[in-house]
Amino acid sequence: MRILDDAVAGMNPDIRPQDDLFGHVNGLWLDTAEIPSDRSSWGPFVSLADQAEIDVRAIIESCAAGEIAGPDADKIGALFASFMDEERIEALGSAPVQPLLDQIDSLTEVSQLGGFIGAFERRGGGGLFGSYIDADDRNSDRYVMFVTQGGLGLPDEAYYREEKYSEIRAKYLAYLERMLELAGRDQAADLAQGILDLETRLAAGHWERAATRDVIKTYNLMSGDELRALAPSFDWDAWIDGVGGSADTMAEVVVRQPSYLQHLEGVLNETPIEAWRPWLQVKALRASAAYLSSPFVEANFDFYGRTLSGTPELRARWKRGVALVEGALGEAVGREYVARHFPPESKA
Repeated sequence: MRILDDAVAGMNPDIRPQDDLFGHVNGLWLDTAEIPSDRSSWGPFVSLADQAEIDVRAIIESCAAGEIAGPDADKIGALFASFMDEERIEALGSAPVQPLLDQIDSLTEVSQLGGFIGAFERRGGGGLFGSYIDADDRNSDRYVMFVTQGGLGLPDEAYYREEKYSEIRAKYLAYLERMLELAGRDQAADLAQGILDLETRLAAGHWERAATRDVIKTYNLMSGDELRALAPSFDWDAWIDGVGGSADTMAEVVVRQPSYLQHLEGVLNETPIEAWRPWLQVKALRASAAYLSSPFVEANFDFYGRTLSGTPELRARWKRGVALVEGALGEAVGREYVARHFPPESKA
């Protein structure tokens, strides 16, 4: 038996490997395989993940039914049950996110953005830039904070300027308007256009995708003071406090695209708080959409799932519930999964 025996059925011998190796190895599989309607891609690893998802569902439902005892099982069961309670979710509508929208409405100065965005990012939202902790690219013995360009609702800056993306921009504008309408915002069309205009302004300072892959240009180690000097109008201290860090966290920072932060300084100075509030509200709605009533879920999936990712069908609610539990309580679920599907004899 050869290592390729399992792959022979999907190979196309009519395509010479020296002409197209990928087509030779995968040609017949590509012609005959059907991608599930709730997936944008398919292959053996995705298939394995689907089987694991079914196994995890059984564990979660056992927890929800009280068949597994313990505090972790109680948390797992309660979280899944709350997500699956569609009747209550539909009745609540946008109410769960309303306190956050009200908090955004209360912002009166651009200088308040730093503190709000920091706290919002800590709860899973997005802000004006990305940040993360990772090993220092030039010194793997330590970890350091990285700051990268951000603030956009579309995949990258090209979507805001290239003609080939004009249809996607139009659909994005309709998405923004729909989300604002669902949240009860007046003059949703005007607000949506303002958000697109603001993001277009931010995108003008973004590096092109190819430049962001340059490991030399994107390594810019700076002190906290040097970072603050790039965008002094942004309250970096309030932001790091909101995220849950400290001055030590920002003692040294690798800034991936310094010119973006310099560009951001100009946008902050030129844009009143009245324009930032709708932008923040859509970010809050997008971050919460998966947990709100079905109009929010559908509007969000229609754009980010169907339009951008090419996924025809929203995943079944139980699958989304499993993903939520895995994301929030993955280690607790994992312990039961190992007990069921990886016993000591398998490890041996």
